[in-house]
Amino acid sequence: MRKNIVAGNWKMNKTLQEGIALAKELDGALASEKQNCDVIICTPFIHLASVTPLVNPVKIGVGAENCADKESGAYTGEVSAAMVASTGAKYVILGHSERRAYYHETVEILDAKVKLALTHGLTPIFCIGEVLEEREANKQNEVVATQLASVFSLSKEDFSKIVLAYEPVWAIGTGKTASPAQAQEIHAFIRSLVAEKYGKEVADDCSILYGGSCKPSNAKELFANPDVDGGLIGGAALSVADFKGIIDAFN
Repeated sequence: MRKNIVAGNWKMNKTLQEGIALAKELDGALASEKQNCDVIICTPFIHLASVTPLVNPVKIGVGAENCADKESGAYTGEVSAAMVASTGAKYVILGHSERRAYYHETVEILDAKVKLALTHGLTPIFCIGEVLEEREANKQNEVVATQLASVFSLSKEDFSKIVLAYEPVWAIGTGKTASPAQAQEIHAFIRSLVAEKYGKEVADDCSILYGGSCKPSNAKELFANPDVDGGLIGGAALSVADFKGIIDAFN
């Protein structure tokens, strides 16, 4: 049975002190609530060791926003999957459109990152999605199929450990959102590709999140789609009221 998940991606926001305060506030807000989804917060690297022990792990999972494509060594400024795992974090976002665009992460780099994350017991939240020009040229299916190559090299067993997140890049931070019908259509297509590669059972168990200007006002409608299993939330994850409003869409 696949999981419903609401994951927050803080991106490059919040000082350490602000991040601790936000995590504590979220932990308090969810303390007495019955949740109908898994909740994850993915924070900047410097927050991980402080935030992980602060939150109730039954209520909130913690993840990183990235990890290196190398195990260890002379890679100044990089943070390895082993380092992320050593903080108690359980998840890592990989392949985010911002990493692909600004840091030129390729299929090969992401293949290495995903495998290292899995080796160290982390659950990758693997992002795929098209930019506006690709959507307007009706190439979104082609783009997501190509991007899935980074995880389609995995064994069936390893693939079943990852979460997918579809991000229409044209809807991130722009205020535009894919319509519920557009979201459902491409999520169903992604699930069909997984079924082709690994079989129906693996596809049915795979959580596919929607990431692209999801907010309390549209979350319920998006999550009502049979192939949309939750959200990877950017801006709205920086406010407990907004983030909780999205979590409550599953109630």
